[in-house]
Amino acid sequence: MGGNSDLLLLGCIATGLAVTLVVYGCRDMIADAFLKMEADIAEKLRRLRAHPRHLRVWLFVWLTGIAVAFVGLTFFVGSLIFATLAAVFLLAVPWYLLRRLAELYHRKIEDQLADAMVTLANAVKAGLSLAQSLEILAAQCPRPINAEFRQIVAEYNLGKPLDRTLIEAKERLKSENFALFAAALLASHEHGGRLNETVERIAGSVLELQRLERKVLSETAQARKSAIYMAFAPVVFLIGFYFMDPQNTTLLFTQPLGHLLLGMAIILDVVAYLWARALLRPDI
Repeated sequence: MGGNSDLLLLGCIATGLAVTLVVYGCRDMIADAFLKMEADIAEKLRRLRAHPRHLRVWLFVWLTGIAVAFVGLTFFVGSLIFATLAAVFLLAVPWYLLRRLAELYHRKIEDQLADAMVTLANAVKAGLSLAQSLEILAAQCPRPINAEFRQIVAEYNLGKPLDRTLIEAKERLKSENFALFAAALLASHEHGGRLNETVERIAGSVLELQRLERKVLSETAQARKSAIYMAFAPVVFLIGFYFMDPQNTTLLFTQPLGHLLLGMAIILDVVAYLWARALLRPDI
């Protein structure tokens, strides 16, 4: 009993030293990857209009928790493959969810932008100035696009030039349609012209693109559902095999070769699902 404890202790110490040497040798690469991850997450949070304090500290705690989970699963479960998969899962899932939230927020902005353009064109046609028209958008547009116009109006009222507020909003939203909208506003603000006619034409183009995108989404809806069903099919088959042959199916969870096969199956299943989503994503 004591010999096993000593071996376990020596194994932990050796693993800790090996990990320490690897981390020290790759410290520059790890630092660059951490900074890129921080910048990517911060950019997505800015798109969601969320500004958490001490983001770097939270990222460090998150990565430390993943490392602890990896080491714990390696020694207590006795499977390096499962520990690696769990670490990748804990690393990828929160980032993927944040990315999806940012995409949904961006899609809502795009869907509401055409109506906002029509409202601004009507306000300009009624004789209001550009600043007054933007105030109407900030007051009447639904969420989340009203928050963007409120920020533009607030910064303009605080003395920031209108062209600078529009350029910053364009960089913040990263929307081609909003870039066209902002370009029309900037051109009208600097050189004059019939802003309402320009904005109405842009709104018409945006509405047509949205109609085509909805048509593509409706035609690929069944295929996207099929991709979800196919992603869960291996789990259903595994449960079925367990009831038909529990002894051999259990070997997948108890033997190293079984761990390897399960790990490969999970990776291929996730890659196939993401590939299917990429193929079915409309790009108009």
